[in-house]
Amino acid sequence: MSKDGLASLPGCTGGETVSLTPNHSGSAQEVMCPVAVPEAAGDFTSAPVSASMQHADDQEPMSTLPRIITLIVVVTPLVGLLAAMILTWNNGFDWVQLGLLTGMYIATGLGVTIGYHRFFTHRSFDTSRVMQGILAILGSMSVEGPVIRWTAFHRRHHQHSDCDEDPHTPHLHGSGFLNMTRGFFRAHVGWMFEPTSKKMMSYVPDLRKDKFIRTMSMLFPLWVLLGLLIPAVLGGVLTLSWSGAMLGFLWGGLVRILLVHHVTWSINSVCHIWGTRPFRSHDLSRNNAIFGVLGFGEGWHNNHHAFPTSARHGLRWWELDTSYIIIWLMSRVGLAWNVRVPGSDRIAAKRQYEKK
Repeated sequence: MSKDGLASLPGCTGGETVSLTPNHSGSAQEVMCPVAVPEAAGDFTSAPVSASMQHADDQEPMSTLPRIITLIVVVTPLVGLLAAMILTWNNGFDWVQLGLLTGMYIATGLGVTIGYHRFFTHRSFDTSRVMQGILAILGSMSVEGPVIRWTAFHRRHHQHSDCDEDPHTPHLHGSGFLNMTRGFFRAHVGWMFEPTSKKMMSYVPDLRKDKFIRTMSMLFPLWVLLGLLIPAVLGGVLTLSWSGAMLGFLWGGLVRILLVHHVTWSINSVCHIWGTRPFRSHDLSRNNAIFGVLGFGEGWHNNHHAFPTSARHGLRWWELDTSYIIIWLMSRVGLAWNVRVPGSDRIAAKRQYEKK
């Protein structure tokens, strides 16, 4: 085990650097592919390995039906935005719709950032079964996939960040504006239509053997439906009208899903292209203040890749990290414990001159 409490992956060879074009300037930088595979619940490896191309026999072909479902999930919220704008045109956008949009955005967004990401993926704190269930339900309402699948993809991302087998790196398309645009699209949404690794579920042995989490993951369609019904019912009750229910469904349901989706996806795309790099990491992750705010702290992405098991992503006083504030408050009232945050010595050891 290393001094950071991380183990090396058995069978890995030495690190190998890969030249990539990280930003619009076209200047190449080298990254060393890291590994972050779960050894046990909350324990991840972080050793450099050689970047290797994904082989065809490691790919699970994506059939037509999943592609259609994915397309529907991506396009329907856009249609919902258009419908909401048309229906709101004559009546105006009132406080009920704003409240439902904002409330559902915060609840489901935090379900992703605190639940899916910091708890289920990185085990950056411990919590009760009840809170685990609440976080899994809220994260599922974001319609980003069942908790086990989401966690598997994200752990694979950390294992191969910005290398060939990263599910959504923007940096493997070459230099130039056109290739950068292709890389951005692939990292933002295109990766969801690509074949996946047959070994994807090997990244989540801790979740797969947990009957409670397996059940929460299998009930994903129910949680999605619940996430659409809640704003619709509230909209109808608060306005005592069917039109209010419809607008609640649109603004608190579909439009909210659209916003949560694109903020989450921007962590994959924007935060690996534009921003600052105050810490050494084996990839091209970057801190982006805009998504640090919109993403409840997730935009401090270079911080996160430097300290992946930390519950706190905003490591400087001015780096707003709403997710960590809530985790800290949870710890004050006994809803969270064993909250993992790097010490000042570890932070200082990884700090570097920021690279644009």
